[in-house]
Amino acid sequence: MLDILTITFPIFAAIAMGYATTRAGVFAPSEMRTLGKYVLNIALPALLFSAIGKQDPAAVLNFSYMTAMLIGGLLTIAATYLFLAAQGVGPARRAIGAMGASCPNSGFVGFPVMLLIFPDKAGVILALNFVVENFFIIPACLILLELSRKEEHHSLAKMLGKLFWSILKRPMVIALILGFALMLSGMQLPSGVNRLMGMLAASSSALALFVIGGSLVGLPLRGDAPLAAQITIGKLILHPALVFAAAALLPTLGLPALTGDMHTALILSAAIPMFTIYTVLSQEYGYEGLASIALLAATTASFFTLSILLALLT
Repeated sequence: MLDILTITFPIFAAIAMGYATTRAGVFAPSEMRTLGKYVLNIALPALLFSAIGKQDPAAVLNFSYMTAMLIGGLLTIAATYLFLAAQGVGPARRAIGAMGASCPNSGFVGFPVMLLIFPDKAGVILALNFVVENFFIIPACLILLELSRKEEHHSLAKMLGKLFWSILKRPMVIALILGFALMLSGMQLPSGVNRLMGMLAASSSALALFVIGGSLVGLPLRGDAPLAAQITIGKLILHPALVFAAAALLPTLGLPALTGDMHTALILSAAIPMFTIYTVLSQEYGYEGLASIALLAATTASFFTLSILLALLT
């Protein structure tokens, strides 16, 4: 158990430091947003570009991993949406519940976790998760949110086109595409550029965790607490369970089974709490309080759930 705590303690200690210093006024919440923009738009793109560009294509194009993550995520969306519908929950709250249960924070929490457990594979794992989440899982949830609006909708094709373009403009997506191009070209970057990318990438892990903690300060905690508890259970328990089941089905789909580190990384990636912009996306629909309670609960409870999973899987 002490071995597990050496992994989980630094992660959540950094989150707690971000929360405590922001709560004490050392940093303002607005400064956390600025630091978060740096991580999201500079540090993590540099990490993705350098991590992918140096890899062998066979190591990165892991279709078994991505398929299991995709199937597990879509099953989580469907199961959560239908379960909440059976309770009479409205369409917007159902969509928010499905998003909270299926969209992990792979960049700000998942990558630091993987960096401690699988330092040589953390960048590749982040890239694989990022592709599935940003091109499939998050768009599916955003479509459900848009369809929950009572006013007249735009055409589905226009909605998908708008989503696809917004995804392509993100710095992390651009870095991912450039990293793949570098990897497939077989070219080597100049040593000075490699050092720059490495320096920027090294700043992402601790700062991302610090920002997570700071962003929890001042969240509006008035909302449907029982529903938030269900979303938290969906994210920390249902999602990894369904991803685990999807991984077990890979041979029946004609894909190689996942074993060893990549299987462990797959399950842990699904067990990461939801992404921080969850509250921002929910605010437009008037449910930021619900999302905030779920985010705070999932982030806190994940210390225990991730520790248990690590003990079981490693």
